[in-house]
Amino acid sequence: MKIVYVITRSDVLGGASVHLLDLAAGAQAKGHDVVIGVGAESETGVLFDRAASMGLKCHGLRNLVREISVVKDLLCFFELRNFFKLTKPDVVHVHSSKAGVIGRLAAKSLSIPVVFTAHGWAFTEGVSVKRQAFYRWIETQLSKISNKIITVSEYDRQLAVSQNVATEEMLVTIHNGVPEITPATTKRSDDATVNIIMVARFEKPKNQTAVLQALAAIEIQNWHLELVGDGPELAKCVLLAEQLNIARKVTFSGACSDVAVRLGNSDIFVLTSDWEGLPLTILEAMRSSLPVIASDVGGVAESIDDGVTGILVPRDYTVALRNAFVQLLQSQGERESMGYKAREKFEQEFTFDLMLRKTLDVYQLVLEERT
Repeated sequence: MKIVYVITRSDVLGGASVHLLDLAAGAQAKGHDVVIGVGAESETGVLFDRAASMGLKCHGLRNLVREISVVKDLLCFFELRNFFKLTKPDVVHVHSSKAGVIGRLAAKSLSIPVVFTAHGWAFTEGVSVKRQAFYRWIETQLSKISNKIITVSEYDRQLAVSQNVATEEMLVTIHNGVPEITPATTKRSDDATVNIIMVARFEKPKNQTAVLQALAAIEIQNWHLELVGDGPELAKCVLLAEQLNIARKVTFSGACSDVAVRLGNSDIFVLTSDWEGLPLTILEAMRSSLPVIASDVGGVAESIDDGVTGILVPRDYTVALRNAFVQLLQSQGERESMGYKAREKFEQEFTFDLMLRKTLDVYQLVLEERT
């Protein structure tokens, strides 16, 4: 079948972008004809580079921008219509908020089946009440023109049902999955320092400041923290590390293409988001046999068995985060046991092949329902 994927941003490689690229590459490997449409002034940037390295066709959409703009958004609607007319897809699969809105409207105006993946709702806990109400109303209207909505966690599916955003029949949960890696990327450092890593953009809702504050408050000093990613909050976090007198123990690595290697050289993974869907970075950490400390938000609890494969901490509860660090820093045996069980859970529930098969089944279903 001919599949067109659409996502808003080409200038960053976040979880949704990586998910889309992996999915597109997997579908193409199965013999499907795949094209990606992405917001971009010109066909340059990290997403275009990654797509090219994966052998994927990628088309820039000049008027697809993240910010709300009446003029740009109207132009984008017609730009997407022309893009769909040119590519003639059997199904359109849209990701991210803006692409999800305009992409569904444009596809429906041409009677093309359209699937939307919600990588975490904007009306979830942790988001401002006003913003929740606005996005809840938008998603309720758009669900009426969607053929299927994929949620990456059961938490998000239940949230949409409970708030009457979409019917149970419209929604399907497909947990994120990540491709396998070679064993060579899962070798731990042999020194006495316990290496902690967080992989996330420096922007809301990731909350790297909570990690810095928690580690600065503990007496144990056998740790080193690596923060991978870039974004608007980076400078603030660098300054905070200096103010907390832990700058010598923290490495800010920026955006990296060798995340799997860095995970393989780490001992603990942490993610302290204020809200989430089901983060790919947690699955990548599980794939690398790492114990995970994470905020108990969104669908995170569906990937982590608390006390077994990692430790869940309440959002914005610094004491619990501090205690979790102390617990794992003090016990190599517990770190290794949790990491081993995390790897087992990954193999059973979060492989890429499982996610790809379920997603292709959704495409087939919407095509069958159309006829």
